[in-house]
Amino acid sequence: MILLEIKNATVIGAGIMGHGIAEVLALSGLNVVVNDVSQDFLDRARQNVQSSLARMKEGGKINESVMNDTLARLSFSTDIKNSVAKADIIVEAVPEVLDIKKSVIKEVESSCSPDAIIASNTSNFRITELQEGSVRPKRIVGMHFFNPPVVLKLVEVVKGEKTDNQTFEAVYDLSRKIGKTPIRVVKDSPGFVVNRINAPESLFFCLLLDRKIDSPASIDIFARSQGLPMGPYELMDYVGIDTVVHSLEYYAKELSPEYGKCMIFRQMMEQNKLGRKTGHGFYTWESGKAQIPSGEPSSKVELMDVLAIELNEAVKLIEEGVASPEDIETGVRLGMNRPFGPISVAQGLTNAEIKKKLEDLSARFESTVFAPARSIAEGKLKEAISGKTGAGQEEKPAAPKTEVHDEPVFMVKKDKVAIVYLNNGRLNLLNAAVLDGLEKTLHEIRDDREVNVVVVTGKGTVFSAGAELSQFFSGGIDFMQASRHGQSIFRLLSEMNKITIAEIKGYALGGGFELSLACDIRVSSPDAKIGFPELQRGLVPGWGGTQRLAKLVGASRASYLILTAERITGKEAFDMGIVTRTFGADTIDDDVLKFAHDLSRKVAPGAAFLAKLLVNKGSETSLDDGLTMEAISMGLVYGTEDLKEGISSFLQKREPEFKGR
Repeated sequence: MILLEIKNATVIGAGIMGHGIAEVLALSGLNVVVNDVSQDFLDRARQNVQSSLARMKEGGKINESVMNDTLARLSFSTDIKNSVAKADIIVEAVPEVLDIKKSVIKEVESSCSPDAIIASNTSNFRITELQEGSVRPKRIVGMHFFNPPVVLKLVEVVKGEKTDNQTFEAVYDLSRKIGKTPIRVVKDSPGFVVNRINAPESLFFCLLLDRKIDSPASIDIFARSQGLPMGPYELMDYVGIDTVVHSLEYYAKELSPEYGKCMIFRQMMEQNKLGRKTGHGFYTWESGKAQIPSGEPSSKVELMDVLAIELNEAVKLIEEGVASPEDIETGVRLGMNRPFGPISVAQGLTNAEIKKKLEDLSARFESTVFAPARSIAEGKLKEAISGKTGAGQEEKPAAPKTEVHDEPVFMVKKDKVAIVYLNNGRLNLLNAAVLDGLEKTLHEIRDDREVNVVVVTGKGTVFSAGAELSQFFSGGIDFMQASRHGQSIFRLLSEMNKITIAEIKGYALGGGFELSLACDIRVSSPDAKIGFPELQRGLVPGWGGTQRLAKLVGASRASYLILTAERITGKEAFDMGIVTRTFGADTIDDDVLKFAHDLSRKVAPGAAFLAKLLVNKGSETSLDDGLTMEAISMGLVYGTEDLKEGISSFLQKREPEFKGR
């Protein structure tokens, strides 16, 4: 099975997850059959898909042609045998009951093609359990979408004990093809990555109520005050209290009997207070929204309680070889809709403080679930999160060879020009990984004598929409040091012995704008959006923006742009002198490359470096001192091979061939 062969899909189960998965697959060009036991379920699923696509059309995300084509690729059937007969992949999305899932897989196997992949959307059950009794277990794999599938990007691709690498990689590649961000779960474990990390957290929030430490509303208000999109009890209501109870019961069986300590959730399920699905849970639900009483945020819970518990479970996953630190970080960020994951948290804290917090929680709630993982207990947290322990590596299948650049920053050399691409999603947001990649790449270019000009741009249609703010900072000092670190990286561009050009397109906002200001020359498409939104976020430009912009256009204009957070176009930036040339949006990549090539051939590298220093330092010193530096520079270029070549080529009416000597 190869990716190109996956053209026809069947989704078994027309519920919230099932019809959402079917919509995602059909939007991506696959022919999809939705199967369920009831025509009423199918009719409701069809209506829900139609409503979802209509909302996307109204929001400008798709046009009418895409909507109609997607609906045309969808069909609905109660006949499971005919539904799977031509399928290349069958996604099982039936209720989270092990016996039901195993029964469906057995029925599918008897009717589908021998080469078809059977992918389970289970959120908790080990794929190895679903392979038991199968006649072709190597073709069974986990493909866990997150709710709602049309919105959330994450897919956990899970390898059962008998899943072959070809099946695993085919589903991983398919997940990318349909626009999702997959992570590899290379060792089967209950809950996989995201729900496994959620498991001890669910127990923690249950024990808080069992012990009457505080109210759900107070704790939820506290969680929202910490920047979380939902409080824990609101989220449980949204998912369904019965789902939470069944998950904890499964974890009590598979991971630790202490997950069975939770009492209040079970009582609520017995009273049919299941949350959104019944209209009542921790809260009353009206028009799809929880009615949370107003009040003060809890003072009985600390954010560090939650972060330490999540980090502890993440370390256990690494130790067990379930997934890599990078995939765990991605999984939590995207699956829980967080700005950062547990690996980022660990980078901003010490082993000692995490260990102390976990020991306190374990003693306070009399639960070994919260006790420090082995690596934390032994003081080896940093080794674990860096992957130096080798956890998660032995069973990880080799990624297929591809020309797609996955690294957050990559470079392409063309003659004497180095093009540095930011490569972090559609908006090329700047985070720790991007900054580290930029620093490494710029050091590499600095020492490359074959490169005369550097172009910094974004992969795709956007330069950079600013900082991702995905890193966890434990305090103001850490935040300040991060600012200084970014400043030092950007300074490499202004002080590099090459001419640096920022190619602005799409957006250059916040940190992206600051990155462009560190370059010697800025060019832009006329319609690009440029500005500093920091003050709207309670921040200030922290990577040189306040200083470089004021030196470039004067204090008055710089103050206006920074204090109003107004966005200007590339054309307006050209009129203000921020941008020195504009190119058409459709041709800017080619035009800038030609501009850079011309510059790399006609300008002497050594003289360009000295001229950069004179311009940059001249604004920081007196006129007399600046003129002295200029005269010294003239003395430095005298006698160089490039000076002789420049004069000779001029007299001979030919293009110069500078050597940088």
